[in-house]
Amino acid sequence: MATSLPPIASLRAFEAAARHMNFTRAADELAITQAAVSYQIRLLEERLGTALFIRERRRLLLTETGAELAVQLREAFDRLRATFESFHERAQTVLSLSVSQTFAANWLVPRLGLFQMENPSIAVRLDASDRLVDFGHEKFDAGIRSGGGEWAGLATHRLFPLAFTPVCTPSLLKRVGPVRRAEDLLNLPLISPADAAWRIWFAAAGVPDALPCPAEGPSFGVQHLEGKAALGDQGIALVAPNFFAPELRSGQLVCLFDIVADSGKSYWFAYPKRLANAGKLRAFRNWILAQAEEDKPLSP
Repeated sequence: MATSLPPIASLRAFEAAARHMNFTRAADELAITQAAVSYQIRLLEERLGTALFIRERRRLLLTETGAELAVQLREAFDRLRATFESFHERAQTVLSLSVSQTFAANWLVPRLGLFQMENPSIAVRLDASDRLVDFGHEKFDAGIRSGGGEWAGLATHRLFPLAFTPVCTPSLLKRVGPVRRAEDLLNLPLISPADAAWRIWFAAAGVPDALPCPAEGPSFGVQHLEGKAALGDQGIALVAPNFFAPELRSGQLVCLFDIVADSGKSYWFAYPKRLANAGKLRAFRNWILAQAEEDKPLSP
């Protein structure tokens, strides 16, 4: 049967007294009375069944057992302090974020250097995944999610709406000929044509119940990859314009219509409410909200 540990208060009192070789200075360090130090050490001696100090009139000496225990406890407390300091430093300086692949690759990562320049003491660690993490059981400080913005136990801040429009390369557009009406897209190579987002866009364009033809086409399931496929001349992709702003501004991609369909969802910066006042989280929240405010919707 395992022997239970003595009370931590007794161990702390003994370690401090053995280090100072003085009960009064140990009491000052621990912010308790000298009598309390004596009491805790007496409890420990009773627990061990042996004396730890030899109390002489003008000095305090350690017994052989006391000296051995003092060394072991000092090393143990040093290890505990170092471990706690390591976790405390990490908690203060490392910000762990869960971010969708497209948002991370096409919006956040290109801007992160600005945050790091403004906050050199905070290191951002990204997990680029489309899975919905459980903040209660996983080691993430915050995340960026798409949806309605209502998740139990989380504080949320809206960044921008999730909206999309068809894009392709100038070379593909030249090859397929003029695209004047939304219906023209139904006979062109579409990327991920079975995605429900196409139906939303066609409805916004005045083509209800449109079924892309062919319905079977290359499908990637991640907007980041769909945009890359469009850049590779594989077809027309439905993307959020602000995720491909550099490619649209440079002319690598072109918007085919001035219709940007709103999915009814938005991107949100979300985190557990209990972390709202954490310095690293407060700094990132202020920064990303300012970045989102500057990122005005790109006109097709």
